[in-house]
Amino acid sequence: FQTSEYHPLAEVRNQTIHPYSDMLLHDMGAGLADTLGEGVASGSEWRTTPLWGLGLAPCVTGGVVNPSGREGGESCSPHEAYLHDGRARTLDEAIMWHGGEGATSRAAYDALSTADKALMIHFLKSL
Repeated sequence: FQTSEYHPLAEVRNQTIHPYSDMLLHDMGAGLADTLGEGVASGSEWRTTPLWGLGLAPCVTGGVVNPSGREGGESCSPHEAYLHDGRARTLDEAIMWHGGEGATSRAAYDALSTADKALMIHFLKSL
C-alpha cells in the first residue's frame, strides 16, 4: 500500500507500507461466526486484520510482565490470544480455525511438514 501524498504530516506522505492484509471482508465459515452482524458484514464475515505487529500479540493480549523494568526489564506475557474473540491460544490454532473462504489456506498450512509449520509461525511472529 502507498500512503497519500496529501497526508498532513510530510514524513508519512508517499510511504510504502506492508500491512500483510488484503483489507477485505471474507466469509470465514460457521466455526468463526457469531450472532453479531456489523454493517454489511454477516456474523461469519470478517475483515482480514493486518498481520504487521503480530509478533507483539502476547504484549497486547496477555499484557506486559514487570512494566516498570525494575526487576531486569519488561517482557511480554507468555499468554497469547488470537482471532476476533481470543479463542485461539496459538497461531497454529488461529490458522486451523479458518473455514469458509479460509479453508483452502488452512488446508495448505495443514499439509506442511512440522518443520515448515514452525518456519511459518516463526515468520508470523517476526512481523
